[in-house]
Amino acid sequence: MTTQTTSIPGASGASRHAVVTGASSGIGAAITARLLRDGWTVTGLSRTDPGPRPGLDHRSVDLLDPVSIAPALAGLRPDALVHAAGLMRGGPLGALDLEAGRTLWRLHVDAAFALADALAPVLPQGGRIVLIGSRGSAGAAERSQYAAGKAALVAMARSWALELAPRGITVNVVSPAATDTPMLRDPARAGIAPRVPPIGRLIAPEEVAALTAFLMGPEAGAITGQQILVCGGSSL
Repeated sequence: MTTQTTSIPGASGASRHAVVTGASSGIGAAITARLLRDGWTVTGLSRTDPGPRPGLDHRSVDLLDPVSIAPALAGLRPDALVHAAGLMRGGPLGALDLEAGRTLWRLHVDAAFALADALAPVLPQGGRIVLIGSRGSAGAAERSQYAAGKAALVAMARSWALELAPRGITVNVVSPAATDTPMLRDPARAGIAPRVPPIGRLIAPEEVAALTAFLMGPEAGAITGQQILVCGGSSL
């Protein structure tokens, strides 16, 4: 009697390369730090240079400017893409800032399209794409513009997962509740109080980074097209 075994892509332990957006702050910085600790090399895309770190190559880019994205990706053939750059804007119906809504969509959705369209064709067998979403993608009062873009990431990831599954490439969305990042202290968020999860504290960026790192590892090769919440009980 023989036992059939399944090999796990990427399990050799060889160093891998990820492109991470928003690498200079918040969740993107935490993901970058975790991947570097785990032996990845990282190309960080952000407007602000996070400073020199072994294994990190920073490329300055404004993700709201679609023309600047392709040059920032020139010559890259990564194993993974993490789109972690984000903003929060909100407002009630009757007082929506339509330009702010367009900015949210361009950063969260249009930039993801541009990044994946450029990098998915060169990702190797067993590559990874992780999009950082939000628990608010299910809907949040006075945050409809933000929620709409984050909800779009889920449909996007599921569509890409179906398309890329034959190549062993997984696509998932990690969606945290309110996370303790500098974005919470952004002056543009004045009047938008964070909603502390039932666990009684904000989500730590490192918790989001740990889940992201797992999804990018070899043991997560059968997880794709999923939105995974880091909600601290917010969705119970």
